[in-house]
Amino acid sequence: MKTSKRLALILLAGIILCPRMHTEIIYPWKNTCIGALEDKAWAGLVLVPDKKKVFAFRLRVIKGEETADGLDLLYLVSEVGPHSPDGKYARVKFDLSLPFGKGNETPILKKPASKKDVMTLEWSRQDENTVVGKISYPKYIEIALHHYFPWNYNGVYRSLKGRYILGTGSSGGPLQYLFWSSREAQTSEALENGDHVQTFARTREVYFVVSLGEDLNIMKNHIYRYKNEKAIDSFLKEESQRYQQARVKIKGYNEGICSAITNNLFWMTLYQPGHHRLYTPAGRKWIFPKPDGIKDHWTIFEWDSFFNALEVSIESSKHAFDILRSVLQTQYTNGNIPNWRSRYNGTPDRSQPPVGAYVVLKIFQRTADVDFLNFAYPYLTKWHSFWKARTLSGRFRRDGNGDGLLEWGSDRILVNRRKYPEWEVDTTGKQRAMWESGQDDLPNWDEAGFNDSSGTMTMNCIDLNSLYALDAYCLSQIASILQKRRDHRLYSDEYESMKKLINDVLWDNREGFYFDRHWNGTFSKRKASSNFFPLIAMIPTRRQALRMLRHLVNEKYFWGEYVIPTISRSDPKFKEQQYWKGTIWPPTNYLVYHGLKAYEFDAAASEFAKRSVSLFMKSWENFQLCPENFDSRTGEAGGQRHQSWGPLFALIALEEYMDITPWEGFRFGVLNPEKKGTLSRMSIQGRHYELKISSRGIKLKEEGKEIIRTNGGAIFRRFLYSEPEVSFDISTFEKRKITIRFLNKGKYELMVNDQTIEIFSAKSKKIKIPKGKTKIVILMLKKEE
Repeated sequence: MKTSKRLALILLAGIILCPRMHTEIIYPWKNTCIGALEDKAWAGLVLVPDKKKVFAFRLRVIKGEETADGLDLLYLVSEVGPHSPDGKYARVKFDLSLPFGKGNETPILKKPASKKDVMTLEWSRQDENTVVGKISYPKYIEIALHHYFPWNYNGVYRSLKGRYILGTGSSGGPLQYLFWSSREAQTSEALENGDHVQTFARTREVYFVVSLGEDLNIMKNHIYRYKNEKAIDSFLKEESQRYQQARVKIKGYNEGICSAITNNLFWMTLYQPGHHRLYTPAGRKWIFPKPDGIKDHWTIFEWDSFFNALEVSIESSKHAFDILRSVLQTQYTNGNIPNWRSRYNGTPDRSQPPVGAYVVLKIFQRTADVDFLNFAYPYLTKWHSFWKARTLSGRFRRDGNGDGLLEWGSDRILVNRRKYPEWEVDTTGKQRAMWESGQDDLPNWDEAGFNDSSGTMTMNCIDLNSLYALDAYCLSQIASILQKRRDHRLYSDEYESMKKLINDVLWDNREGFYFDRHWNGTFSKRKASSNFFPLIAMIPTRRQALRMLRHLVNEKYFWGEYVIPTISRSDPKFKEQQYWKGTIWPPTNYLVYHGLKAYEFDAAASEFAKRSVSLFMKSWENFQLCPENFDSRTGEAGGQRHQSWGPLFALIALEEYMDITPWEGFRFGVLNPEKKGTLSRMSIQGRHYELKISSRGIKLKEEGKEIIRTNGGAIFRRFLYSEPEVSFDISTFEKRKITIRFLNKGKYELMVNDQTIEIFSAKSKKIKIPKGKTKIVILMLKKEE
């Protein structure tokens, strides 16, 4: 098939086909991984040339009798600054006026901190193996640079004349580490384990260069070109400006949300020993222990990782694919992609919500990377089979009563109590099933029974069944793209079957809502935010969906200044606001938002997005927090302070501007823009897009050239823009005029709602459309010179 050099949208699954072009920020490095890639090294750098050799340094801060080291510094962060995906520029700041060593008790102060109390670490990767940087800190502070080998790697560091530290690994070939500092260290101490610590007192600034190489003299000559404070300042300034120009950004309405997403995610990116790649954990504090109780080398959570891939994909498909590979390859032989897995531990007994195929398809739609789709597909299909596979007992794994619907569960036979962390050792099967749900203590589970024989709850769960149906649908679309016709039919049929079962069994027509249902046939009456998951799977009819919408916007249940609580405001457990008992969580908001968009409930979705991003950005802008969850009564941040899926709230607002999804294809625009806003540098399948929104109209540019505009608010869906055809569905509140610029002058046929309106010759066309929803198709009949 010969593809046009321009954007062409194939309606099947909303796929765009075009030549692969590098319009996002490219990751140019061949092999070496460099960054703050260990959980405790947020204030530091890790350099990993290959699987066998790792070098690192981190900052330790001394303030009188107080010392902050490793994860202590996480609580002192005052600016989660820019961090380009290629590592060419990164900046983070710490408020050293705060007390050290207090952990979660560390006060949360409004930012920015006073300049006199701030320590700044700024660095820029210059080539495959070289980084330059600068540490600025208050005059009352002493800093120590601790050169070390993370993750049980071994070697030795030693001091050389000329303010150098030389590091040599004990394995992995001749590659060495050379660190130069602009100031003479006050002390320089070699430790018994091979580490080396330099201390610097009251110098205010330390510039540094660190590089990897085989020959010491060549390394010194290479570093020589950077050994100048003004030159390092110049490099840092230049790369900071370059990244600002290249990154995805919004000006005006919801300004700052793009940087909130990427700053957080790239600073949470870590290295995965044993695989020589990057991944993103649930957060820097979410590395679980090995069976011996010592912290493991990495920990990957299932649905956290899939959502993290969506977040980073707005700037780096390379990072997104690394994250997806990392989570897919946690898979056990029985198909289970587990709740969590570490290098030496994991949860073979249970999985987590099946959002993988949805995320992979969505990222494919943005990147058109068929090679990655081919890689991911076997993992996804094996995982999908896991849920209904027959176990040794002859039962279906998560269909304990054999009625075709699923329950959360745990495979007791796979539980290894000698290997699990202490908090899991004496845990019940029901608690493990609750962990599998991803909503660990959701009140819905309080009334659920647990059947030890089947290893499942005795309640069909609406959230699991909806996401499983969505998984089947997305797999059918992926199979079609990969031309696996038999699989496409198989998953399409299963989706339709699950859709019917869910509607027949889990829909309560009296309430106009979906509920969990006990095996004895009685409905649970608990209303959770995850009870809206049938929307994203497009399970309900439109009439059913409208009835569900009434529950969402009812302030007695879910609506309010802060949305959406995990359990109804009318539930007795709502007032506890503890973990999943009434708080607001990023993944549920994200899935509910996309359910609203799937049914084109655009006004409700826009308001939902507005309230979601407002909740997040208050915490981000005022306190530089990226919280795990929020109190749904006060909007106060809760849980971990820096959680990797926290920016999903901001991603919702970004995707209000522009997105590409399995149900809507390429979508852009806003029905009723409250303010002016411009989204720029958005990369979709090798083309850059800019979208301007305002009350005066919508304007879309592709590679700097305007291709379509309106004279007021509008939302375009299933947008196709190619030489032979331009087509889309458009929704508006009022009558609108559209101006379309074609790729070539030609003779065209205009169809409105499947009826031919006129034949015309032109290079552009103005069309009047009525309010409501209108389908436009313009076909080229003849190209004209």
